Amino acid sequence: MKRLAFALAGAALIGLAAFLLVTAPRMSPVEALAGLNADAARGQAVFTAAGCASCHMAPGAAGDQRLVLAGGQEFASPFGTFLAPNISPDPAEGIGGWTLEQFAGAIRDGVSPEGSHYYPALPYAAYAKMTDTDLVDLWAYLQTLPPSATPSQPHRVGFPFNIRRSLGGWKLLFQTRGWALDTAATPELERGRYIVEALAHCGECHTPRNVFGGLKTGQWLGGAPDPSGKGRIPNITPGGLNWSEAEIVEYLTTGFTPEFDSVGGHMAHVVDNMAALPESDRKAVAAYLKAIPAVTRE
Repeated sequence: MKRLAFALAGAALIGLAAFLLVTAPRMSPVEALAGLNADAARGQAVFTAAGCASCHMAPGAAGDQRLVLAGGQEFASPFGTFLAPNISPDPAEGIGGWTLEQFAGAIRDGVSPEGSHYYPALPYAAYAKMTDTDLVDLWAYLQTLPPSATPSQPHRVGFPFNIRRSLGGWKLLFQTRGWALDTAATPELERGRYIVEALAHCGECHTPRNVFGGLKTGQWLGGAPDPSGKGRIPNITPGGLNWSEAEIVEYLTTGFTPEFDSVGGHMAHVVDNMAALPESDRKAVAAYLKAIPAVTRE
C-alpha cells in the first residue's frame, strides 16, 4: 500500500509539474519594437479600427467621453460576465504605469504585467496578428487620451473558469497566428484580411465557438449565437450575406442595409469605427468578405 501511495503521489507531482509547465504564460519576442518610431496620429487609425473605445469607454459614454477609457461595460458569455477594464493612461487605475513591452504582452499574448493570463474576452488571438508598427503607434496614441481614476471592476466568473492558469491550456489549443484566408492575391485583399482578422477581430463575434470557447475556424464568420444568450450574430460569408461589395461598403459607411434597415446593438459601434476609416479600407473589407469561403450551415 505504501508503494502504491508513493506511486500515486509521484504521479500527482509529475502531473502538477506538467500542468504548470504547459500552462505557464509565454511572451512573444519584443526586441523589434525598441527600434521603431511611434506615430500617435497613425495610432489613432489603429485605435479606431480595433474598436478600443467601443469596449473600454464607460457605459453610456457619448461624444468626447468615448475617449475616456474608464471601462465598466459588461459582456455576458456562457462562462460568466466580463467587465472591460480601465485602459486609460492613469498610472494607478489604468495602464499609464505600463511599459511598451508589457502592453505588447497583453495585446498579443494575453499576459498581464504581473505575469498572469488574461481571459480571451480581450481578443489577443486576433491582435496577435497586429504588425509591430501598428502596435507601437497604438501605444503612442493611447498615451494622448484623458486619464481616468475609475477602478477596474472584477469579472464575474465562477469555478472552474476563474482558474486563470488553465487559460494557458486554452491558448495552446486555440490561439493561432495563422490567417483564416490563407492567400490574399491582391493588396486590397491583404488589407481587408488584416482589418477583419486582426484589427477589427470580426471573427470573435461572427464565428461559432466550441464548448471550450475556441473558435470553430472551419465555419469562419459563419454566424454564432449571441454570447448574451439573446438572438444570433449573422453569417457574413457569401453563404449568408448576398450583398454586393458596394452594398457592404454602404452599410459600413452609413449603417443602412440594402433593405433600408439600420444597424443596431454593438454593431452600431463597429459601423461608427469603420465609417471613420478611409473608404479604401471599407472597400478592402468588402472584397475580403466576398472572397472568404461560403458557410451555409448554421
